[in-house]
Amino acid sequence: MTVPHIPARYDHVGSFLRPAYLLEAREKKAKGEITPEALRQVEDKAIAEVVQFQQDVGLKSITDGEFRRTYFHIDFLEQLGGVQTEIPLSVQLADGSVKLAPPIIRVMDKVRHVKDIQLADFQYLRSLVAKGCTPKVTIPSPTMLHFRGGRAGISKDAYPELDPAFYDDVAKAYGDELRSLAAAGCTYVQMDDTNLAYLCDEKMREAARQRGDDPNELPHRYAQFINKVVAQKPAGMTLAMHLCRGNFKSTHAAEGNYEPVAEALLSEMDIDAYFLEYDDDRSGDFRPLRFLPKGKLVVLGLVTTKFGQLESKDSLKRRIDEAARYAPLDQLALSPQCGFSSTVHGNNIAVEDQRTKMRLVIETAQEVWGDA
Repeated sequence: MTVPHIPARYDHVGSFLRPAYLLEAREKKAKGEITPEALRQVEDKAIAEVVQFQQDVGLKSITDGEFRRTYFHIDFLEQLGGVQTEIPLSVQLADGSVKLAPPIIRVMDKVRHVKDIQLADFQYLRSLVAKGCTPKVTIPSPTMLHFRGGRAGISKDAYPELDPAFYDDVAKAYGDELRSLAAAGCTYVQMDDTNLAYLCDEKMREAARQRGDDPNELPHRYAQFINKVVAQKPAGMTLAMHLCRGNFKSTHAAEGNYEPVAEALLSEMDIDAYFLEYDDDRSGDFRPLRFLPKGKLVVLGLVTTKFGQLESKDSLKRRIDEAARYAPLDQLALSPQCGFSSTVHGNNIAVEDQRTKMRLVIETAQEVWGDA
């Protein structure tokens, strides 16, 4: 049974817990005690270790663990021309828990690709990846430049009208980045998107209304937006999307069934593969998968990265069977629901639990789909 698009029936979202010595080096760099070059050397060492970990555990798609990033989105978006970001703030709630306040992302000028953002990182990653494995690059979805601020977050001087100029410029910038990666041998890119997942949550939908957007129209607009990027995708590259409901220190920001976005996401968007979070009840049932057309893949995020408690293989297999009632089994795969460390802070989970959870994903997938 062949696997459409991705290297195996098992995969992962990309980020792993940072080792303590890397966190210490980042703090020293922030205080001016070491140079950026010295920090990069420490990152190189940590990335070599996490690549070896992934290969040892049996993964076929390999990332750099996002070890050079503080946040999964800010670090990339702020390097696009015309984009200004502000670091998110940690907010302590009345119950004592901590959540991440949404980052401020503003488009101040024409969006453009002013440099190759991931190229050097990919080249180093590729140099470490063993034959038979595929290096994967993760980047934030372009919808991040619109959803947080809506029309108010995008300069009217630069873009008196958003359509088509803003969407075309962003797509061109992303296309330039994808082309630079493809020229270096990259064949697998994953875009991380919180916004379509947030549009499943009524609180987030109401916030969109308050910004002047129609939450029923936005998924279809975003599908067209993403398709402008896909139209520039280099030949031979797999372009996947992960829908995230928030993953800061084991918390989540949104909940709700995928139904409000499913048709736009699965039927209208020309993405090759989708990583969908399904690790608990907040994601709803599998009925939205009925919109999945032939030729596309859904990677079921059934194993949580938020907590160390291990799921059983039997429960995972039952859930895969449930999903297969709505989408063909040969168009499904398995992964954790998100990364283990979407921000530098990491989830509240032990390092060894990463290995145990990834082995569970791999072994379960092999038992369901075979060794393809």
